[in-house]
Amino acid sequence: MKIKKTDIRLSIYTFLIAFMVSFLLTSCGSDPSKKIKKENIETAKERINSDFDYPSIDFDKTNHDFGEIIDGDIVETTFTFTNSGNSDLKILNASGSCGCTVPEYPRDTPIKPGESSFIKVKFDSSNKPGLQRKTVTLVTNTSMGKELLSIIAIVLPKNN
Repeated sequence: MKIKKTDIRLSIYTFLIAFMVSFLLTSCGSDPSKKIKKENIETAKERINSDFDYPSIDFDKTNHDFGEIIDGDIVETTFTFTNSGNSDLKILNASGSCGCTVPEYPRDTPIKPGESSFIKVKFDSSNKPGLQRKTVTLVTNTSMGKELLSIIAIVLPKNN
């Protein structure tokens, strides 16, 4: 008995069609909406509609201009801020836009409503000639979630 190529192809096609039909029938039979509990929907709606009282952060400044500095200078500035919201403010992370810009911030320290604190930013101008614009990104628990601080400097070459 000799098996023809057309018989093999027909068998493969038949198998694939049967597999696809059975897959579609079993997978389409489950309705994901039936798995959602009504009380979970109501809880989510309440959470969305409730006015969560986020903390708010107010800075004395968000930009600082160091002016002209000499290549190799390490300069720093302080950004003072106040929690003007009604719940504890947390700064979860602070990172500079490059390794030359290093922030120091109140890590793991909740700032109570009405309290103030500061973020110190150091900038190392070594091998950074010309106009420099750097940022510090703060990750907070405010409604915005992020805050940006900026520094600028013109780095002049050393006089030998």
